Amino acid sequence: GESYTRRADTLKRDIRRMLDQVEEPLNKFQLIDTLQRLGISYHFEVEIKRTLERIHSNTNKSNRWNKEADLYAIALEFRLYRQHGFDVPQEIFNSFKDEAGNFKLCICEDTRGMLYLYEASYLSIRGEGLLDEARHFTAKHLTESLKDQKMDQNLATFVSHALELPLHWRMPRLEARWWKGTGLAEKLSFARDMLMENFFWTVGINFEPQLQYTRRMTTRLISFITVIDDIYDVYGTLEELELFTNAVERWDINELDRLLDFMKICFFALYNSSNEMAYDWTDLCRAYLLEATWYHKGYTPAFEEYIENASISVGAPLTLVHAYNSFANPMTKEALDCLDKHSDIIRWSSMIIGDSPKSTQCYMNEISCSEEEARRYIKHLISEAWKKINEGRVFSLDWDFY
Repeated sequence: GESYTRRADTLKRDIRRMLDQVEEPLNKFQLIDTLQRLGISYHFEVEIKRTLERIHSNTNKSNRWNKEADLYAIALEFRLYRQHGFDVPQEIFNSFKDEAGNFKLCICEDTRGMLYLYEASYLSIRGEGLLDEARHFTAKHLTESLKDQKMDQNLATFVSHALELPLHWRMPRLEARWWKGTGLAEKLSFARDMLMENFFWTVGINFEPQLQYTRRMTTRLISFITVIDDIYDVYGTLEELELFTNAVERWDINELDRLLDFMKICFFALYNSSNEMAYDWTDLCRAYLLEATWYHKGYTPAFEEYIENASISVGAPLTLVHAYNSFANPMTKEALDCLDKHSDIIRWSSMIIGDSPKSTQCYMNEISCSEEEARRYIKHLISEAWKKINEGRVFSLDWDFY
């Protein structure tokens, strides 16, 4: 009601006042970090950006990067700057290394600082060996500290969670009527009904209240991708899949007579919901058909051949382009130009969320290596993809148009 709205507005004013009045930079960083972890920082985007710009400018003028400081404070500062697109050198952590170039063992006693250095290392870009070293060093010693069970229980919970999945790789925080109307869950019993899972995944990446349209459209999209993926992977014969792919390529309602009933149902729902994105769906169905053809013919593709096709079949390009378009409705020319300029980010995202088991098998078959070795290589590719995305965040300044 109105009373809650007034209370919320009062709290927002209080936080804006805190961001402006708090003098100690570390306290400002802690406040920003807390707002981000609570998932409410979108209320204060302008104030946060202004605060970071002011501190960053003063830091550069005083050349404070080269002075030894608290590990926790420096790591928090570095992570927040990188998250918000500021170019901060990895060398700010040199003060925590000894004359031999190794990280000082004494910092292992600072568990909180080690945790924040570990989290900061995931904001690295290609060629930043110091941050790679920091990640391995902190992960090793934090894991050992957990095993010793000498850590504060609350801090141990944060450490365990971070080692399982770092903050930078996590979602910031954890519509049925439309889905029921399509009839896909009831009429296509073989397909996975994952509407709720899809919706909560969408909430995780687009949780801000003003993005409700984006959440709705992205949930629809992922639900369709799940069902159509099941048709290609589980239910259809190769001949039936070729007919369905042809219908999507032609995007012609008159092609339905040649399809089986379950494919007609799926095509109708797809046609009515996403007619404007026909070409994107065509690319996805072609990629699915190629994988189905490989399976039915007993063909194992080379690793690069698989990755090239999987960058589409994983569904990331279609999902991300749909989601991006739904941020600004209608879409502006400036937004489209920006998407075209940064299209590589979509490919890197595909690498991160791709089908690891299949890629592992292809790599093992081509290189004749063990599964463990193949998994290490795939993890390396994923880590490199994250670094490329981080580079895009730091060195591209034209994403704020909407």
